[in-house]
Amino acid sequence: MTAPQNPGVANVVWLGAPAFPQAARAALADTQLRRNLHHATATIRDKRLAVTAELDDWEQLREAGAALKRRTLRHLDRYLLALEESVTKAGGTVHWAADAEQANRIVTELVQATGEREVVKVKSMATQEIGLNEALAEAGIAAYETDLAELIVQLGDDRPSHILVPAIHRNRSEIREIFAREMGHWGKAAPDPLSDDPRALAEAARLHLREKFLRAKVAVSGANFAIAETGTVGVVESEGNGRMCLTLPQTLITVMGIEKVLPQWSDLEVFLQLLPRSSTGERMNPYTSTWQGVTPGDGPRDFHLVLLDNGRTATLADTVGRQALACIRCSACLNVCPVYERTGGHAYGSVYPGPIGAVLTPQLVGVGGDTKSAAASLPFASTLCGACYDACPVKINIPEVLAHLRAEVVENKRRAHTLPGPEALAMKAAGAILASPGRLAAAQKAARLGSRLVSRNGRIGPLPGPLHGWSDTRDTPQPPAESFRAWWQRTHKEEPK
Repeated sequence: MTAPQNPGVANVVWLGAPAFPQAARAALADTQLRRNLHHATATIRDKRLAVTAELDDWEQLREAGAALKRRTLRHLDRYLLALEESVTKAGGTVHWAADAEQANRIVTELVQATGEREVVKVKSMATQEIGLNEALAEAGIAAYETDLAELIVQLGDDRPSHILVPAIHRNRSEIREIFAREMGHWGKAAPDPLSDDPRALAEAARLHLREKFLRAKVAVSGANFAIAETGTVGVVESEGNGRMCLTLPQTLITVMGIEKVLPQWSDLEVFLQLLPRSSTGERMNPYTSTWQGVTPGDGPRDFHLVLLDNGRTATLADTVGRQALACIRCSACLNVCPVYERTGGHAYGSVYPGPIGAVLTPQLVGVGGDTKSAAASLPFASTLCGACYDACPVKINIPEVLAHLRAEVVENKRRAHTLPGPEALAMKAAGAILASPGRLAAAQKAARLGSRLVSRNGRIGPLPGPLHGWSDTRDTPQPPAESFRAWWQRTHKEEPK
């Protein structure tokens, strides 16, 4: 099968959240959520810093990972065709999916061809992106998540809120309640009584999933990497559920974004050092599974690789934004982001939360001129502090892409409206003031006088009209009585250059 000539438009599944500002406002009011997030992200941050500090060549590894991703994206077409050839030669079957609808149809038909009505799943961002579970359910096929965090989310009829730890917003007491209430409806019930001890919760999940592993004939997975040279596909995980899904069923279907391909087997040397340290703070993943096609008498009898575009080709055309496709889904940027730590992943309204979601999702689905829309609001969900860039193992300059996408949103909005809005008028007025030293001096003097009128005890109190939204949530110091310009004139007897 050949690659599609027209990749189509992305259809990333939205989780029903409003635009980021409204969703974030609701999340900030949830104190338990903020406590859960702070504890979890701080723990992962500390572990990551400890294990990356052990390597003298950590920065060189980051540079190597970034260079490998840049080279691969430049020649993505060549490596994808090489991958198809290698997988086919090894006994697998490659399918090309232009968008979510086509990918879901391919997987559904493959499962139906086996005659089975259920599948077990390895945690996969790509299948969440396309809404595969929902598509299978419509066809009467039950999809069972086997990753512990994904199981928690599925049993709780919840939504993932983190790339690596989808149930990061839940504490162990909440998890115990979910297991006790819901496990019996999905299969083997949780032990009664069930404590919230982590070992007891893990054992309950293990017993619940074991019967599904032993009877499943079809499994669906994502992929962390695929090697064009050999046709090898790889999944890294920490629990062993992935190994069970990848080896026990008779049919294995892997859905993989086209950007996950790597040129050579030796490239894994770099990424298998970068990924575990950046994601879980481990020196290596407990389970690293790789396979090539099918092997008679060992593992699945049929292997299908679905290569998913869903907006990636369009993203590749943007010379600034394309670097987001280098993401290896480690979630390091989420764990250091001050915005994510306070709002959680649900506020982003997409399966890709945090800083990487703020740059990847808008490119996959496109942004219009309405900055209040869900996709267009995401590039503004950042302080541009740069912590995500410092943490990224493949050196994606997320702040640069955020600024680039913000400019795109503003330009689209300008083209969509013949009359300038309040923001455009404010920026035009600011430009006129900053262009003239005289006007700037007059504005500074007026600001000092105005601030004294609304200040209380050295701080600015409630502002009038629409400006109250700023002062209601911020404690703003009163500007100094003398500006730098005035000080310079007084001490140097001349205008500042």
